[in-house]
Amino acid sequence: MSLYVQYGCGLSAPEAWTNFDVSPTLRIQKMPIIGSLLKGRLNTEFPPNVLYGDIIKGLPVLDNSCDGLYCSHTLEHLSLNDFRIALKNSYKILKPGALFRLVVPDLEVMARGYLQSLDQGDTAASIRFIKNMIFGLEERPRGLKAFISSYWGNANHLWLWDHTSMAEALKQTGFINIRRCSFNDSVDPMFKLVENESRFAGAVAIECSK
Repeated sequence: MSLYVQYGCGLSAPEAWTNFDVSPTLRIQKMPIIGSLLKGRLNTEFPPNVLYGDIIKGLPVLDNSCDGLYCSHTLEHLSLNDFRIALKNSYKILKPGALFRLVVPDLEVMARGYLQSLDQGDTAASIRFIKNMIFGLEERPRGLKAFISSYWGNANHLWLWDHTSMAEALKQTGFINIRRCSFNDSVDPMFKLVENESRFAGAVAIECSK
């Protein structure tokens, strides 16, 4: 039986894939008693087939067992060291020759847009640039609820990539056949079930193999 794994899936969880997310909300939702009591009251309710799993700690998946692996707008939420661990763990669970496709925001696109706006005299260029990167804080979290949300949440970007730096990181991990990819251009039709065209806009999208 084939095994296709997606991590950082959010609410996108096709039945033919094994879908993991590390959201604290999902963890609460999966708790037998608390999850039932809070059903319908959580800010986000994940599909029932989404499993809790952390690519940094290692997914509950055997090494060399995946026929395909996918993550979209996930790796940018990791620190640099955690990102490197995530790539190593991604490599480990793939079968030799299996494909890994990933999508992250493109730092180069953002930077060129910022410089163009600056050259055009846009006085708010830097503010928009930082907002687009999802870096920085517009205001410090105040109060217990805001602090917990800030500490446990994972909304901000911790590291950003362009194609060159991401391709190099994949190469250093051991991946081969590294190429730019676009929406639904994989030879493996299973990826058509999990990809969303809007997520490829302004993004680094790469396909590689083990």
